[in-house]
Order: sequence, then C-alpha cells, then structure tokens
Amino acid sequence: MAIGYDKPLYILPFDHRASFEKGLFGFTAPLSAEQTATVAASKRVVYDGLKLALTKGVPKEAAGILVDEQFGADILRDARAQGLVTACPAEKSGQDEFDFEYGAKWRDHIAEFKPTFIKALVRYNPEGDEAMNRRQAARLRELGEYAHQNGHYFMFELLVPMTAEQKDRLEGDQHLYDLHLRPSLMIAAIKELQAAGVEPDVWKIEGLDRRDDAAAVAAATRHDGRDKVGCILLGRGSNEAGIVHWLKEAAPLPAFIGFAVGRTSFWEPLAALRDKKMSREAAVAQIADNYLKWVHTFEEARKG
Repeated sequence: MAIGYDKPLYILPFDHRASFEKGLFGFTAPLSAEQTATVAASKRVVYDGLKLALTKGVPKEAAGILVDEQFGADILRDARAQGLVTACPAEKSGQDEFDFEYGAKWRDHIAEFKPTFIKALVRYNPEGDEAMNRRQAARLRELGEYAHQNGHYFMFELLVPMTAEQKDRLEGDQHLYDLHLRPSLMIAAIKELQAAGVEPDVWKIEGLDRRDDAAAVAAATRHDGRDKVGCILLGRGSNEAGIVHWLKEAAPLPAFIGFAVGRTSFWEPLAALRDKKMSREAAVAQIADNYLKWVHTFEEARKG
C-alpha cells in the first residue's frame, strides 16, 4: 500500500528535456558541451525564480522543484542542501511507452541524488494497447516498490492521450475529449494501475474543467484505504486563465494538496531572455511572480 503524502506541495517543474533542447533552443541531440551548458543555465534561471518566490512568502516546506539530472544536477544538490522538496524524473523523455532514463542503471542515479520524490511521467489509456499497458505497469510497480523501500516518495504523472479510435469517434476534438471522455478514462487508468500493484504517494493530474470530475478522480486515487494519497494539478502548458480555473476547481477538494505548473510559469520569460528582450533579473522576477500567482490562487480557493 502507498505511504501517501498529504502535506501542501507547490512544485515548480522544469524537468522538460526535449522541450528545452528543441523547443526553446532548436538544438538536436546529442548536444555539445556548450549547448548543454546553455540549457543548464536556463534551468538555473527557473530555480532562481523559485528561490526569489520563497523570499516573497511561499512556505518553504511546501515549495519543491522537479528537475532532471542531465541539466539540473547542481540544482538538485543545492535544493537538497537548502532543505527544499526535490523530485527527479525516472522516465526517458518524449516516449510513448514508459521506460527508464538510464536503463538498468536507474537505481544508481536515484541513489546519487536522494530526491524526496521519484517521478514517472506515463502515457496510459485503458482503451489503448493492452500489452504496452501491462509492460508499463510492471516497470512502474518496480519503481514504486524501490521508492518505498529506499525512503523516497513516488510521484506519478498520468497522461491519458486519445487513442486513434477515440480521435475518430470525436473527430479529433480535444475539448470534447477533455470534457466528456478523459475523466472516466483517468479513473479507469488509476484503478487498473493500482490493481497491478502501482502505488503512488502523489498523483499528478491533468486539469479537469468540472469540480465533480476532479472529485471523482481524487476519490479513485484514495479509494480502498489510500486516504493519505495526494493529488497535484499539472499545467499541461495551458494559458494562465486555464491554470487558474483548474486550480480553483481542484483546491477545495481535500485530496488535492497543490500543483506542478511548469511551462506556463517559465516559458515566456525564458524565450524573452533567449531573444535578448528581457534581462536575466527580469526573467527570474517574472517566473517568481507566476509561481506566486499559482500559490495564492490555490490557497485562496482552498479557504473557500
């Protein structure tokens, strides 16, 4: 059974790898040492934004970072030394099927950084490829058991992308899918994974437009004695209005303990910095203000 984690958790995630390499800088792998340093420096800007937000009233015990080892090793070490919540991704970036970033050596990499959370991003549609879902579930069970045996929490980022058949059925309408089909698929996915022995402490949940749907998904994560399991809302690269709406719908529900909003927090400031349209200091301040906005929105909606 999952250990669970039900304290407030306000994560600034910047473990994106392909999005930084290709999307932000137009680099193609393998990166040169100079390109790697450029990406790492941009991630330091995001981290400095979080640290600035801490001086503006974000509770330190709730603040956390999610960053990858490849570009953020120094950040992970520093954050751990500062007593911040840290989370590390275990998955290979940008793959349809979950697999370990460092192959058979994945345990060694986790042991080196000792993160608070080990995080897995997983694309899992219960109406999708059954054999692939079974393979993913077996790896994820192994990851979760390792986490709990070694003093880490397990964070599970569940994405439920449309299958080809669902896309045909809805004529590719993402909004219809998000509103009418995705909530029930998320619940089915959560229950299937739990039945396969996958026991996250925290579920990272894609935003849901209706509070009833958010409540039903939260109930699935906590059913059958899992009453300490937490849910956090992920941003999915949405605009500010979308994030604020999802936070307001989720925050009043006890299972929702916070959020992990990445690209909407940092993408525009980093792009402006890259294009020399903004100073580093201004980019750091903008990221801090965006992160603060999510904290304040969540906390206000929590109070009701």
